[in-house]
Amino acid sequence: MRFLRVLVTVLTATMIVGLIVVIFLLVTRWPRVSVPAPEALQMPAGAQAVAITQGTNWWGVVTEDDRFLVFNLDGTLRQDLTIAPAE
Repeated sequence: MRFLRVLVTVLTATMIVGLIVVIFLLVTRWPRVSVPAPEALQMPAGAQAVAITQGTNWWGVVTEDDRFLVFNLDGTLRQDLTIAPAE
């Protein structure tokens, strides 16, 4: 009976240590994506960013005046799309 109690204690300690290691690895190795500030992008005059999204080789910015701006990864403007109002 004493042997069984020692086994259960060792198993519990092993599970606790394993859980701590898994949490530590998730926190330290989670991929971090750097999101550019709107100041780093060459925004048109008067455009205020509301939302930023990332594609495979582009950044997209939704502005307050209902436009979608597509930027290259170097921050230069690639395309300016006007979003039509809903009817």
